[in-house]
Amino acid sequence: MNALVAVASKHGSTHEIANAITEGLRAAGLSADLRKAQDVTSIGDYDAVIIGSAIYMGGWMPEARDLIERFESRLATLPVWLFSSGPLGTDDPQPAGDPSQLPDLIEKTHAREHRIFTGKLDRNDLGLGERMITRMVHAPDGDFRDWEAIHAWAREIVARLGLAANAHSTNLR
Repeated sequence: MNALVAVASKHGSTHEIANAITEGLRAAGLSADLRKAQDVTSIGDYDAVIIGSAIYMGGWMPEARDLIERFESRLATLPVWLFSSGPLGTDDPQPAGDPSQLPDLIEKTHAREHRIFTGKLDRNDLGLGERMITRMVHAPDGDFRDWEAIHAWAREIVARLGLAANAHSTNLR
């Protein structure tokens, strides 16, 4: 089984999450490629797709949305999972809620699941405008990513792909 993990990440934090998911798939014996969303030119050779995006201004980055638009018909025929990264904090990560375009993204991809992971904010990596916005909304500085939750989700995907493969081979008998 060959999986694609495609990601849109502005400062690298979401890309690191995608890398952990990719490594989890590989550790389970799957072939998995990690690509920036804007660099994906074909999904024809993949049996499953995981697409992730950082959340900015309440929504997915344009590169990830564009990937879904470009390959909408093919994605609808594959097992697809979506993930978002962005809320910050430990006790009550903010902003709460799903990205604004999520229902449309799920409909276009027929995604099996969407998962939100808390993100990371390092003000030193931000431009002046971004620093001003994070200060205005009182966004906390720090790395809030839950690596165990990320690794567990990769294992869940592997398990669901295994069940799908077993069900498919059973149907062929």
